[in-house]
Amino acid sequence: MPATAAMTLDLRGLNVALPVARTAVAMARLESGALIEVLTSDPDSVPDLPVWARATGNRQVEQTQGAGWYRFVLQKR
Repeated sequence: MPATAAMTLDLRGLNVALPVARTAVAMARLESGALIEVLTSDPDSVPDLPVWARATGNRQVEQTQGAGWYRFVLQKR
């Protein structure tokens, strides 16, 4: 059974560092072990969010993409 995200962030339309910055703010409000689903349309988020997650001790659980969108599931450390 798939895990349920505690929060979904729809950041489609935001570019550059905003998806990472908004994810960091939202992640700070979650309890340890909680999952967050992040939706973006910025291709730069594909390398940026996983690198940020590793650098901050969080874990990328899942990553999918489609035509012009990217979905990440991250787990708070």
